[in-house]
Amino acid sequence: MGRRQERGLSLVELLVGAAIGLIVVAATGSVVAAHQGAARRIQLEARVMQDLRGAAELVSRDLRRAGHWAAAGSGVRRGDEPIVVNPHAEIAAASGAAAVIALSFSTGAGDPTSVDDSERFGFRLRNGAIEMQLGSRNWQTLSDPGTVFVTSFSVVPRVDEADLATFCAKPCSAGSTTCPPRQQIRSYAISVSGRSPIDASIRRELRSAVRVRNDVVVGSCEA
Repeated sequence: MGRRQERGLSLVELLVGAAIGLIVVAATGSVVAAHQGAARRIQLEARVMQDLRGAAELVSRDLRRAGHWAAAGSGVRRGDEPIVVNPHAEIAAASGAAAVIALSFSTGAGDPTSVDDSERFGFRLRNGAIEMQLGSRNWQTLSDPGTVFVTSFSVVPRVDEADLATFCAKPCSAGSTTCPPRQQIRSYAISVSGRSPIDASIRRELRSAVRVRNDVVVGSCEA
């Protein structure tokens, strides 16, 4: 019997196989890297949006209860007693968009005619973070600049008025600027936007609206 001839891989075949293997590994690596990059971006986007949403909800919460007055009964006329004006009624800024807003509401049974330092609240944008006022001179950071760098923050007021002339015993004089009384229905549009401090291309914006529960009555009926 003749000897069986055995033949191995040539150098060319070995190089071609190695090249194909490297191409497969490189393609697999690029797919894995792309998936990791997408996952990282989604995570950063979620962090930015979560911080913006949390800040906007806290602003909405305080705006909703702005103007609450524990002594609201003092604003109702009883015989000849003078009416006490709600000291918490004002919300600044009263008009136009603003990056700083101040408000107050009753937190206890203090002086019903004034605003205590502990009853002052507010929000402002400072150094890429939204800060919350707790008391007269106490500001605390509401958002984390390490997670989201806030680029803009604005609160835009809207006031609708309801005519209360039907509650007056007699018609108002022609040309009167105070009669009839009007109920001011106040709402605010909140806008906050920011970017990731890690990847500046990740930017998000959040808009919301809130109605103030405590309406204000301006003007009065004629005696």
